[in-house]
Amino acid sequence: MISCLRGAGVEVVERHEPVWEEKRDAWRAGPLTALRLARAELRLLRRPSERYDAVIVGYPGHFDLPAARRAARGAPVLFNPLVSLADTLVSDRARFRAGSLPARALALVDRRALRAADVVVADTEQHARFLAELANLERVEVCFVGAEEQIFQPGPASSFTHALFVGKLIPLHGLETILEAARLAPELPFRIVGSGQLDELLEQRPENVEWVPWVEYVQLAGELHAAGAALGIFGRSEKAARVIPNKAFQALACGTPLVTADTPAARELLVNGDSALLVSPDDASALANALRQLASDDALRARIAEGGLSAYRRHASEEVLGRRWLSILERAR
Repeated sequence: MISCLRGAGVEVVERHEPVWEEKRDAWRAGPLTALRLARAELRLLRRPSERYDAVIVGYPGHFDLPAARRAARGAPVLFNPLVSLADTLVSDRARFRAGSLPARALALVDRRALRAADVVVADTEQHARFLAELANLERVEVCFVGAEEQIFQPGPASSFTHALFVGKLIPLHGLETILEAARLAPELPFRIVGSGQLDELLEQRPENVEWVPWVEYVQLAGELHAAGAALGIFGRSEKAARVIPNKAFQALACGTPLVTADTPAARELLVNGDSALLVSPDDASALANALRQLASDDALRARIAEGGLSAYRRHASEEVLGRRWLSILERAR
């Protein structure tokens, strides 16, 4: 987002206090996270007073809206939450039981944060409808996530070496579906990069699945260039149907053929058989068949790669998203 804005000619002043740095497995965060957040908030408030045309609070800034309001000094405050905390921690990751006190508290935090902003910006139309209903908002703006183009650029055409998944191992991504597809297609190599909540599933992974718990972020483009196909998400949850994950945009920007679940959100950007191969959510057989198609058909793989890159450039490049963000800021003022 910052790169997009700067590319559109906007002067962006970053005000950042570290909370998650040096925590590779941030998903394991415990009670001390709240204390780190509180300390970071106090440090932000001690900064000298400055004047801005607008203040943008990004992910995961649900607790930062009060400080942003004070820092804005009357300028519009935009909130780009990326996720609902309750939806993520209750419905998706099942860290708390639905209806429990923590679940109700998270829903309250969501609503208050969304209502505290002058403008809320979601990553898909589907997600915008969800957030608007959650907080009873009249309108939520939409801007795709995109990819950092200083890292994610097209590479040379690659043969089908393996299917690559990159990401935190959370229920949203459908890791079980990926592993079952690997069992159904033992002739195809799979490479899984990442760790998280579902690490245990990989302890009994098929022999054709390689697991690499961590790769430095700047190396991800190289991972995508070396792969014959990139895997998106395959979960069946309501949240999975509303989002297009970072990994999808990164694959498209690199010109790597993308296979992901056929969801309403994916259809906002992708066309099956043209810019990606879209398969039914939670359908390991369909995923295995799609990967077999890409592995055996060089022309199809090249067409999907070219179509995906074209869709990215038309709808989600930094230049396109920079113009979109600029129009949102102008309306907010």
